[in-house]
Amino acid sequence: MLCLHEFVRGIRLVKQRRADERPGVPIGLVGLLTQIDRLDTGCHARELAARTRLDPSTVSRAVASLVTEGLVERRPDPADKRAHVLALTPDGRKTLTDTHAWYAGLLERALAGWTPDEVAAFSAGLNRFTRDIEVALANHDTMEAAR
Repeated sequence: MLCLHEFVRGIRLVKQRRADERPGVPIGLVGLLTQIDRLDTGCHARELAARTRLDPSTVSRAVASLVTEGLVERRPDPADKRAHVLALTPDGRKTLTDTHAWYAGLLERALAGWTPDEVAAFSAGLNRFTRDIEVALANHDTMEAAR
């Protein structure tokens, strides 16, 4: 199917190498850390699930892992004493910075032989691919709901 096999293979290669070199944060949790970091005041788990488009139970398990690892903390929500907001710990921020640097270095090495135009075209294509996947899934969900 087009280049989907190669795309998935590339992701799998990164995951395998990342696990060998930096076992601290699995690739799937980097996105959650990034989303938590983007909000200065922290965020609720339900908001994190909505932002990442993940099932709340998946987010709950991932957050529990991040808390256990000392990368995220739960703070009382000043607006609702029954709730908690999620925030990066200092270790979480350092780990996220180190992880982004690792990925940036990998991409720099991988794309070293590419021209700026090739990198721009790849980036634009990947952005379009992601948007089109979202649209295709949304259309499918709408059609399923109409049945």
